[in-house]
Amino acid sequence: MDTMNGLKRTNYCGTLTAAHIGKEVTVCGWVQRQRDLGALIFIDLRDRTGIVQLAFDENTDKEIFDKAFSARSEYVLMAKGVVRERASKNKDIPTGEIEIEVRDLRVLGVSETPPFEIVENCQTSEVTRLKYRYLDLRRPDLQKNILLRHKIAKITRDYFDENGFIEIETPMLIRSTPEGARDFLVPSRLHHGGFYALPQSPQLYKQLSMVAGFDRYMQIARCFRDEDLRADRQPEFTQIDLEMSFVDVDDVMSMGEGYIKRVFKDAIGIDIELPLPRLTYKEAMERYGSDKPDTRYGMELVDLSDIVRDCGFGVFSSAVQGGGAVYSVTAKDAVSVLTRKEIDKLTEFVKGIGAKGLAFARLMPDGTASSFAKFLTEDEMGAILEKSGAETNDVVLIVADTNKNHVLTTLGALRQEVAKKLDIIPTDKYNLLWITEFPFFEWDEEAQTFVAMHHPFTAPLDECLPYLETDKASVRAKAYDLVLNGIELSSGSIRITDPALQKRMFTLLGLSDEEAYEKFGFLTDAFKFGPPPHGGMGIGLDRLVMQMIGADSLRDVVAFPKLQNASEPMTECPAPVDDVQLKELGIAVIDEEK
Repeated sequence: MDTMNGLKRTNYCGTLTAAHIGKEVTVCGWVQRQRDLGALIFIDLRDRTGIVQLAFDENTDKEIFDKAFSARSEYVLMAKGVVRERASKNKDIPTGEIEIEVRDLRVLGVSETPPFEIVENCQTSEVTRLKYRYLDLRRPDLQKNILLRHKIAKITRDYFDENGFIEIETPMLIRSTPEGARDFLVPSRLHHGGFYALPQSPQLYKQLSMVAGFDRYMQIARCFRDEDLRADRQPEFTQIDLEMSFVDVDDVMSMGEGYIKRVFKDAIGIDIELPLPRLTYKEAMERYGSDKPDTRYGMELVDLSDIVRDCGFGVFSSAVQGGGAVYSVTAKDAVSVLTRKEIDKLTEFVKGIGAKGLAFARLMPDGTASSFAKFLTEDEMGAILEKSGAETNDVVLIVADTNKNHVLTTLGALRQEVAKKLDIIPTDKYNLLWITEFPFFEWDEEAQTFVAMHHPFTAPLDECLPYLETDKASVRAKAYDLVLNGIELSSGSIRITDPALQKRMFTLLGLSDEEAYEKFGFLTDAFKFGPPPHGGMGIGLDRLVMQMIGADSLRDVVAFPKLQNASEPMTECPAPVDDVQLKELGIAVIDEEK
């Protein structure tokens, strides 16, 4: 194997153009492909900027030619030579007009045959690619994702710095506090029986930064949640975190909108029109059946409750009279796709998420086929179809239940499922909107009580203060989410800083003074010393990048991700530790099977 021996890279492979013809350059990288044509050898050399062709012919020194002959896929080479015009141009790559006539070649690293080909859109199983993630990350499509993520992080810091924010790092080892998800716990060696937690967010520390007088805080923060994984969730994730003093809801949302406009324009050249649309939580649920609606397509929910309250179909009328609701969605021009067989599948789908059934009407050119028309008068059926906006070739899908929320969430999920079947979701649109005025409390069916929908420092709307104790279901929060194409991108709120109101909220959440102080005493103590009014938000960096590039999974935008079972095949973690380490921590591992 050769050494660099004073040779220095002058250019990246993918940056060479026709303007470099005649110039001597030195490039480094990995062998993408070697083509041996006898008296002529070509090597495609790849680095993170792209590919350039190295050329070796009868004029090449024999020792250099022999090195090129022996080079194999993923060998590490350094090549010095003169840029010249290619005889056979390649329009598929930016460097396709030129090649390098090599005059010095160093083999800096050799490679075994890789377990999969280093190409875009590799079809090798994800488990194998994650086991060799360092090879997977050589693939151009993944490298582009990571480089875009880097660019977005830089834009983020620039934007918030220009707007007066101070980047403050918060601790990774903190006290465990209730934040909704399960904490990752870290045992203390020096304090047996004591545990740190990895932060689910920097929430309390960023509020303390406001008390400390840093009126605009931001951080690209690592966060951890021990919860079940899915395509847009990892146990460790990155949050663009910000907090502002002397602000209310509109101030924080305006700052967030400015950031979104800047990052989309500078990172991928997309102009986002401001101000972004806003829907209250109530409006979003009643129109889309979701608090993170995808508005790239229609199929909005329609409330049929009033017109079926006294109809002849007992499933509909009893649902409304029992305090529930009846809603529909209309799939336009869907008769050919939503056959009876497909509707049976959709029925099983909604039953799988808690619905009792699915009513339907298929408006075919030769007549309407319906699961409920025989129970209704012609006028009642006509009113349903008219209210649903149904026309020939449309399919109307209806859910009824004595629990209105179940109806809305079921149809929200059904709406998404049908849109996928109809293939009507645009892939080239970025629909952003705010969801505001979230409920402060949500009803827990299992516990039969109201519980907090947000962390306990979220402020209620001022007009809700008089009935905090008497009408919890109607209390709304100064909370707001930013939604992008059906994905929650950001969540935030204005915080409580009035000690009397905070104590009142703890009581409503079932926390005694002692319990509240045990969990949050350091923050409530700080609030005795002149806390400014403040609020903020956290934007998911991983999700933002994922949505901007149209990736299917967070694993495509995270350098070293975990699998769905929270394991990492490359390092084989989590893994056992030896008994000596456990003893130092005062921990014993119990085998539950014994």
